[in-house]
Amino acid sequence: MASDAPPLILSLYASPLTGEAIEALSLERIEREVPSHRFAPAQWQVVRRMIHATADFGLLEYVRFSPDAVEAGAAALRAGRPLYADSNMIRAGLSLNRLREACPTYGRDSIVCHVADEDVARQSVESGLPRSLFAVRKARATLDGGIALIGNAPVALLELNRLVIEEGIRPAFVIAMPVGFVHVEESKQELMSLGMSFVAVSGRRGGSPMAVSALHALCSAAARRSE
Repeated sequence: MASDAPPLILSLYASPLTGEAIEALSLERIEREVPSHRFAPAQWQVVRRMIHATADFGLLEYVRFSPDAVEAGAAALRAGRPLYADSNMIRAGLSLNRLREACPTYGRDSIVCHVADEDVARQSVESGLPRSLFAVRKARATLDGGIALIGNAPVALLELNRLVIEEGIRPAFVIAMPVGFVHVEESKQELMSLGMSFVAVSGRRGGSPMAVSALHALCSAAARRSE
């Protein structure tokens, strides 16, 4: 049944707002709804951006930072370190414009994701193990000194942890936000115990939008520090 009410979009036609203005209003509303919190100012910029991406104020309880997180993440971005994404959704969601605010040399080939590679799929079928494991294993060279964004697969984070523990791989920074119900909480806890520079979401929350929003916030921090 058709509604007699006029379409809501007409109010926007009458009082135009750009995308930038809508974003600014959203951030203002977040600030009003969170008058106090436990985060340092630089950390809050990351958490606020994550809330903006998800409308999930529950993140206030679950976001975790290593002591040097913002500084390490911003430094890695300013240095143009390569990025490993555990899903093509993250790879597609990362903004080159934002990355280039941190380091102008970033290009689309700076972001690596192997989860859909044919050899990775074949190894997964042959072993009975998830593709995310072999995708991380294939990305050793990118991960050693690079930036890891894990926003989908807990097994990807578990394998990254193993590479750190057993093979001495050392990412410059890790965004640890896999989502789900199996291997999720323990993968994050293990990562946070390894002395890495990280931002993580404890518990079962996570997802690609969170990982992307955290990285974008760190790009802004990197750009501010380079001014």
